Amino acid sequence: ALLNLCGEGGAFSELSSVPAVEVRRTKQREHGNFSTNLPLLLAQKLNLSARKVAELLVAALSIIEGVRELKIAGPGFINFYLEDTAWQATLAEVLQKKAAYGQSSYGNNRRIHMEFVSANPTGPLHVGHGRGAAYGATLAALLSTVGYRVHTEYYVNDAGRQMRILALSTWLRYLHRLGEPVVFPDGIYKGDYVIEIAQNILEEKGDVFHRPWEKLAASLAKKPQSDSSEVRVDQYLETMTEVLGENDFSFIQKNAQDAVLGDIKEDLKSFGVEYTYWRHESTLLENNAVSEGIQCLQENVYEQDGAVWFKATAFGDDKDRVLIKANGSPTYFATDVAYHLLKYKAGFDEIVNIFGADHHGYVPRIRAFLQGLGKEINKLTVLLVQFVSLFEQGAKVQMSTRSGQFVTLRDLREKVGNDAARYFYIMRKADQPLDFDISLAIAKNNENPVYYIQYAHARICSIETQLSEQGRHWDLSSGLEQSGLLALAEEQLLIEKIAEYPEIILSAAQRYEPHLVAHFLKELAALFHHYYNSSRVLVEEQVLCNARLCLVYAVRQVLQNGLGLLGVRAPTSM
Repeated sequence: ALLNLCGEGGAFSELSSVPAVEVRRTKQREHGNFSTNLPLLLAQKLNLSARKVAELLVAALSIIEGVRELKIAGPGFINFYLEDTAWQATLAEVLQKKAAYGQSSYGNNRRIHMEFVSANPTGPLHVGHGRGAAYGATLAALLSTVGYRVHTEYYVNDAGRQMRILALSTWLRYLHRLGEPVVFPDGIYKGDYVIEIAQNILEEKGDVFHRPWEKLAASLAKKPQSDSSEVRVDQYLETMTEVLGENDFSFIQKNAQDAVLGDIKEDLKSFGVEYTYWRHESTLLENNAVSEGIQCLQENVYEQDGAVWFKATAFGDDKDRVLIKANGSPTYFATDVAYHLLKYKAGFDEIVNIFGADHHGYVPRIRAFLQGLGKEINKLTVLLVQFVSLFEQGAKVQMSTRSGQFVTLRDLREKVGNDAARYFYIMRKADQPLDFDISLAIAKNNENPVYYIQYAHARICSIETQLSEQGRHWDLSSGLEQSGLLALAEEQLLIEKIAEYPEIILSAAQRYEPHLVAHFLKELAALFHHYYNSSRVLVEEQVLCNARLCLVYAVRQVLQNGLGLLGVRAPTSM
């Protein structure tokens, strides 16, 4: 209709191009099912009133299959009122496509690289990492569902100072287990997991790495005294290398790193989060990727005080960044340059980095070095995941202790279960702080959104069981043919809600907002529970029963599909 109006002799023929038409669902049923503000957009270009434009459009759209009525509203909106029968094809689509309902080819097979979590392998994942894991995994599933080829990576920072500190922490605990009067410096890792790693080394290797504390203390005493914990830790590291030798030091470091990384992998896998590839920082050094990255920045690199610097301020960063320290070792910034250069060279169409909120300062420096590398910065999207606070019985939970203990992802999963953790982590926008209510997450009542949604699915499964127990059968063809019998307002609302699902999935993927799916599922469950409580599905009249079974089975399928994207189970009984 719009093309006809824009054609030669048409009322809109003076338009130089046909504008994009946006049609949205209305929020209130009295305003119809869909609405467009196209008249408002065209009015100024046509030098006509918005209402006149609306009248011309409505006249051109007078007969549309499935549309009962068109109404002009306000200064220039057109509201569409659909025939009830227009929705009934939705049931057939859901029941035929099954798990594929909601999938689309929007992404056109474009390749996306996603990096998320990437916590240093220096200790177990904590509850903050859990939010990034749930968000990243759900977003990856959404993007795959709408037609992208998604490549997920965990970047393992295994080549820096923190890994050496982990080795030091482990060795000191090892000596302590052997009865040495170790003085532990501030700034090392003190969690129970370090003691466990040290004990495992002791059981495997015995006292091979034992050195008398007196020897270490004597060496430390010769070093300049400092109030800086960082300086003191470095002195401990130097002493450990001197006393143990580089080979034994490397063994302890690798043993500790492998133990922590193995724990992280197992923790994430148990949480339903797996990666296409685990990228190790150390391989970037071994494969000369770091040197290549610095070489690509050469026009914007300079030396000062024995270090090599990148002129980041020339590209909008607040200060220049060190690439190579005066001692010749590359900085984390240098390996980050190499890693991103690798992502771009791999030919991904889009690159998504998901960082914790405490990494917001990394964004301008990443954009700076990408410009320095001559790369298209708009190809990269950086998403920040805000902090998590735990609450139980209305009181805030202490997240860490002076002894180095903290609430781990595993602790939380064991307490509330994977399903609740996955759902609660993504039920708020990722860029908003999350108050995680443990008491609510474990509650078995309708206040708990996970329980509420899963219970809807289980209820539908119970209907199927009752049907079988009654010796009756569901006739799919008959049910679809007679779907016009679904005339109750509650039934129409359910069908309309089911029809929204593909739009919700696409919108959630486009906007990187998985919480939209969580909210949709809760709304769908609420509509179903209301219907279940007010209407009988297994009525004696078989034709109506078949139609209602088509409806509730379609609801079940959408619940299954949505929960699957969130990494949440769809139980058959509760």
